[in-house]
Amino acid sequence: MDLILVLFGFVLVVLGIVGSVLPVLPGPLTGWFGILLLFLTKTIPMNYYWLGVTFGIALIILILDYIIPGLGAKKFGGSKKGATGATLGLIIGLILPIPLGFVIGAFVGALIGELIHNPKDLKRALKSAFGSFVGFLASTTMKLFVSIIFLAVFCYKVFEFRAGLFSL
Repeated sequence: MDLILVLFGFVLVVLGIVGSVLPVLPGPLTGWFGILLLFLTKTIPMNYYWLGVTFGIALIILILDYIIPGLGAKKFGGSKKGATGATLGLIIGLILPIPLGFVIGAFVGALIGELIHNPKDLKRALKSAFGSFVGFLASTTMKLFVSIIFLAVFCYKVFEFRAGLFSL
């Protein structure tokens, strides 16, 4: 049973990393559930303090994920349509078979969103699109960083208790 929990936990932690880039999954929160499954094994002792701290971090990141792109857009005079365009552009960019398509897609999507919001001012739309893009990148980087740390913690704990987890 422990091995199944470890495998499902690993899948969730990896999905957390994927979810840090894809807006469909809440990255760090998904990764946290993987860590929770690891601590639910009989071999690894439950550490409520560690789980509480990491859960708090995952929740704060989840909340900031909704705030930071908007702050970036506002700082550069952007609109909600620019932030929405950045997210849609990211999704389309992931589908396109071009290198860094999600980055290019996020910027172009933000620009299109800003032009829809205010079609007469290209200079302002470019500035706003840049702000939306910077906010989006900051948020994504933050989620990715935390998710990679969750993966590192997961792997460390599995390595630390490997004798008990993988013995027959």
